Amino acid sequence: MEGHVEPGAYKDVVLFLLTAGVVVPLFRRWRISPILGFLGAGVVLGPYGLGALAQEVRWLSAFTIDNPDEVAQLAEFGVVFLLFMIGLELSWERLKSLRRYVFGLGGLQVAVCLGVSGGAAFAFGQPPLAAVAIGAALALSSTAIVMPILSEQKRQHSLAGRATFSVLLFQDLAVAPILVTLTLLRPQAEGAVVLNPLLTFLPAVLGIAALFAFGRLLLRPMLRSVARAKSEELFVAACLLVVIGAGLVSALTGLSMALGAFIAGLLLAETEFRHEVEVVIEPFKGLLLGLFFVSVGIGLNVPLLLERPLLIVGSAVGLLVANSAVIFLLARSFRLKSRSAIEAALLLAGAGEFAFVILGQAMSQGHVAREVGETVLVAATLSMFSIPLLAMLGLRLGGRRVQPLELPPEPGDAETQPRVLVVGYGRVGRLVGDMLSRHDIPWVAADRESRLVDQGRRAGKSIYFGDASREDFLMRCGLADAPALVVTMDDAEGVEAIVAVARALRPTLTIVARARDARHAHRLYELGATDAVPETMEASLQLSEAVLVEIGVPMGLVIASIHERRDEFRAALNRPESLGGRARRFQRERGV
Repeated sequence: MEGHVEPGAYKDVVLFLLTAGVVVPLFRRWRISPILGFLGAGVVLGPYGLGALAQEVRWLSAFTIDNPDEVAQLAEFGVVFLLFMIGLELSWERLKSLRRYVFGLGGLQVAVCLGVSGGAAFAFGQPPLAAVAIGAALALSSTAIVMPILSEQKRQHSLAGRATFSVLLFQDLAVAPILVTLTLLRPQAEGAVVLNPLLTFLPAVLGIAALFAFGRLLLRPMLRSVARAKSEELFVAACLLVVIGAGLVSALTGLSMALGAFIAGLLLAETEFRHEVEVVIEPFKGLLLGLFFVSVGIGLNVPLLLERPLLIVGSAVGLLVANSAVIFLLARSFRLKSRSAIEAALLLAGAGEFAFVILGQAMSQGHVAREVGETVLVAATLSMFSIPLLAMLGLRLGGRRVQPLELPPEPGDAETQPRVLVVGYGRVGRLVGDMLSRHDIPWVAADRESRLVDQGRRAGKSIYFGDASREDFLMRCGLADAPALVVTMDDAEGVEAIVAVARALRPTLTIVARARDARHAHRLYELGATDAVPETMEASLQLSEAVLVEIGVPMGLVIASIHERRDEFRAALNRPESLGGRARRFQRERGV
């Protein structure tokens, strides 16, 4: 029996996918951040855009999002996946090196900006509790908007980018204490017992401890077991389980889902599955973040903005000016250069997604009047709309040259320095790695056989699990800066695919590949290999060398003749085919 399909039930999904298909290519062609496109699309498709006109023009209802609350609930996963990916790109050593910016600059930024915004709200007649709630909501910036912008501009590893991320990380850590504090400040009913604040934070501490215990003890064995199944679908499912599961555990203990996902990412960053997980999760992160931006646009209350334009626009501008001024002064006090301080200040000037969470709770608990809270939220949304524009301004004022932040080198991290990339870590790959190490040449390896990866990791080698025939995986393993690529796999088709992809990504890269025989070597040369080494040729040359030496031919003559024969062989493989040879190959490939 066929199920009845309701086309209207899928309308919101279709509209979002249509928006993504139109906005991203169009805005990239215009060299404008797609975030602005998603935000604008949310305003147009929401209840305050075409939805307001649909009551008079019925056909416009086909182009409006009917369930903004459901969209917003799903869009929260965009921030969760973003923080997970940020965690994957970091490590405990790098995070430790940033502690001065996280707890110093980040802590001061939240405290001072909260005081400035809260003081302004109090000066305009808000009660003390309402002023604190408003100040806390407006002191937190938007991780979901700022970090993708830094990634697009390739400035996440600059001095301003690292400082910005450090502040955003502390803000995420501060959300839970702010929400708990608002709950404790709620007027209690007569006879009610107020719990000790330490007991209130106990579930959060236990939740973080549970995440660490799972990550240290069970996460790697679970992924290793999944990898051995050699099922891409199962690996994707396991990755999604880690992200969403860590987020839910964090949420159940009173923390944000994004913070739990960030911790899970940090724990995975130390494993051999790091780059493969990044490749798997990236498409989900991109789509869900786009949905998040659309939901922010949907939430812009246009009628309220038109009703109180001066108040709302003035509040948004005042927030941007105050936050940017405070952050600039704090950044300079932490010895950031003026240009980096300006860039960080402009990136962090706007409000963030947690303003909706904090003010929503404050309004439900009676701390903030609903009319005041809605006005502040519209002003906060306008400031979020301005972040991409402020980022472009910061890029110009800060200069396009990246000023790297000095971080300690991390063993096994392919991004710390250029390394030779060895794909395939079987018997041949291990020998290549050993020879590179003997000459003090740094290298990193990749293999899709979990058993080989595990063996390499146990021996202290830098090796990652994943499919090297994919562009994203190669780039995450450091192909962009690698001095050479060595492909040692015994899978002929796999070697060809990797050589073709690598040559397309780096036209000048040195690529040395293992070939089965002369015909396979010729094919690899056609695909762009710098050098292809057939197994049959090398085996025959070594046999010849051994027998010649054993029967008394001088070693010098033997070595010279072996090198000469090898050069002849390579010259023959590189020689273009004759017309007749091409015709015969064409016929063979088509079965003629």
